[in-house]
Amino acid sequence: MKNTPALQRTTEQIPSATAEPAATVHSRGSSHATRIDDHVTGIVGSIGAKVRHLRKSQRLSLQQLAVKADVSAAAIHKVERSDMVPTVTTLLKIAAALDCSVGYFIGDDRLSDPVAFTPAAHREDVFTPHTGLHLAGISGPYSPFHSAAAMATVEPGADSGGKLLAHPGEELVFVVSGGLTFDIGGSEYVLRRGDSLHFLGDQPHHWANVRKTSARAVWYVLRDS
Repeated sequence: MKNTPALQRTTEQIPSATAEPAATVHSRGSSHATRIDDHVTGIVGSIGAKVRHLRKSQRLSLQQLAVKADVSAAAIHKVERSDMVPTVTTLLKIAAALDCSVGYFIGDDRLSDPVAFTPAAHREDVFTPHTGLHLAGISGPYSPFHSAAAMATVEPGADSGGKLLAHPGEELVFVVSGGLTFDIGGSEYVLRRGDSLHFLGDQPHHWANVRKTSARAVWYVLRDS
């Protein structure tokens, strides 16, 4: 962060009585800038520890997280050791792979509230790497809670990709409109409006909307804590 140089004046231009206040103003500005730098440094420095904590709590190896996040294991290792500051894209990928929001990594843990109210008009978008899946958050922040939920809109033809998904924790899907098809452990489940599906995330699974209309569902994830 660059500080604006103090305006240089000669003693002939500035009376001696005003010189001291000018120096005081400059000192306050420097102090404020220092506090901002310290705050930013603290947030950036805590990212690695948070990534490592979540990875360990979900019993994921560096390689497993690398595959889920599509980020190299070496890069994740550097982030965890605070040897590298992740880009926004990298942080988004890691957050999605760990089923949490980016806000968890850059937020202040001291501000965690045991109650979270989300008005319908203020649902935040939740990042997902899956094309055609749109998530609007309806749950509180990742900390201090152990679960997350979103209103999901799944466009026609959208699916979870070519690789089967598997992760610690649980998932619960309740279809509000349209329909979704899940393959879990080799068994197919066709969900229509009003149907729900609850399963352990470590079961290899795949989802898709094979219909010609969009599907809407409440998608709930409980991480393995």
